[in-house]
Amino acid sequence: MLAKILPWVLMGVLDIAAPIVVYDVASGAGLGDVPALLLSAIGPAVNAVISVIMRGRIDEFSAFILTVIVVGAVTSLLFSDARLLLLKESVVTGVLGLLFLASVPTSRPVIFLFGRRFATNGDPERVAWWNGLWQYPHFRRTQRLMTTMWGVGLLGEAVVRIVLTFRLPVATMVVVNAVVPAVVIGVLILATIVWGQASRKAGEARAAAAAATQAAVGA
Repeated sequence: MLAKILPWVLMGVLDIAAPIVVYDVASGAGLGDVPALLLSAIGPAVNAVISVIMRGRIDEFSAFILTVIVVGAVTSLLFSDARLLLLKESVVTGVLGLLFLASVPTSRPVIFLFGRRFATNGDPERVAWWNGLWQYPHFRRTQRLMTTMWGVGLLGEAVVRIVLTFRLPVATMVVVNAVVPAVVIGVLILATIVWGQASRKAGEARAAAAAATQAAVGA
C-alpha cells in the first residue's frame, strides 16, 4: 500500500507544494522573479531522481521525464524575463502534446511505451506479452486513441497556461504552473486507467465468445 501511495505523496510535496513554497521564500528573501523561479524547479527535479532510485533503473518513462527536466533547466538559464520563463514551461508541455499526437500513427505510440512500463514493471516475460498485444486491432486502436487523448489534453492545457501567463501576476502563475499540470495529468491518468480496464474486460469477453464459438463448431 505504501509503495502505491508514496509516489502520489511525493508528487504533492515536491511537484506541487515545493515550487510554491520555494518561490515564496526566495522572493521574500529579496531574490528576483527569475532566480526564484529557477530555484522553484528543485522540487520536481528531486522527485524525478527519487523515482529513478526507487525503481533501481532508468526505463523509457524515467528517461523521458529526466530529459524534459534537464532540457527545461538548461533552457531556463537563457531567460532573463520571468514571464518568458513561465511561458517556457507551457511551451514544453505543448511540445510534448504535439509529440504524443505525432506518435499516434506510428507502430509505437507514446501511451503504448508508457503502458508497457507500468504494466510489466520491466519483467522480460511480461514485456514480451505486452509487445505481443500489438497484433490485435482493438489493442492498437485503444493505444492510439489514448495517445490522442493525452496529446490533446497536454496541448490544450499548455494553451490555457500560455494565455494566463500574460494575464496573471507572476506569483499567481507559480501556483497555476504547479497545480494545473498536476491536476490535468491526474485526470488523464485516471481516464487512462479506467479506459484500460474497460478495454481489457472487453478483450476478455471477445476472447471468451470466440472460444465458445470455436467449441460449438468443433462439437
